Amino acid sequence: MSGHSKWATIKHKKGAADAKRGKIFTRLIKEIMIAARNGGDPGMNPRLRTAIAAAKAESMPADNIKRAIMRGTGELEGGQIEEVMYEGYGPGGAAVLVAVATDNRNRTVSEIRHMFSKQGGNMGEQGCVSWMFERKSQIIISAENAPAEDDLMTLVLEAGADDLRREGDNWEVLSAPENHVTVLEVIQKKGIPTESAEIAMIPKNLMKLEGKNAAGMLRLSEAFEEHDDVQNVYSNFDIDEKELEALSS
Repeated sequence: MSGHSKWATIKHKKGAADAKRGKIFTRLIKEIMIAARNGGDPGMNPRLRTAIAAAKAESMPADNIKRAIMRGTGELEGGQIEEVMYEGYGPGGAAVLVAVATDNRNRTVSEIRHMFSKQGGNMGEQGCVSWMFERKSQIIISAENAPAEDDLMTLVLEAGADDLRREGDNWEVLSAPENHVTVLEVIQKKGIPTESAEIAMIPKNLMKLEGKNAAGMLRLSEAFEEHDDVQNVYSNFDIDEKELEALSS
């Protein structure tokens, strides 16, 4: 089972609490601003189209989306945000990618490095673990709310997805990044609710973690998720389902 897809599901469950603190909106606004640097027309900018779709899925007001686009294109002030991907190793040697959007790289890199070391990991050089991941569209659907496997398989593959695989209580739909919005829209038009939908870094292989390494990896992931500048966290950890539920409860 994919450590990242498990963690994505946990993040979704935590979403209501995060939304109260405005974290989800903050992250979505940053992503829209960054995406809009390559053009404010979502029809000509796939990344912006994906960011807007994610914002709408969280019921972000249209005015907020519009202002974020205008900041990104330079029509409004406040768009000076730098996008950085930090790489390193968590407890037990699990590979970790931390995507951030910051207006102060020096402050952020210091804080990220401290988080790695505090939980028994260490931050590495650029490229040290990114080769272990593939950039993919990842849509997670609860099996409870999904149609029959054959029907779902036919639906997503005809929409342009590459693969459908079972991950515990969920289905994971993987596609090329450029097909993300198309596949997501087909799923939504069928009235199938999604647990999460994003362009993610999917691990090519997994590393099994147990005991204190598993607990430390989840603490590290949670610390990153709580940081205001962190947009996403990806890892190749694999933790037994029962142990994961016990640790994240």
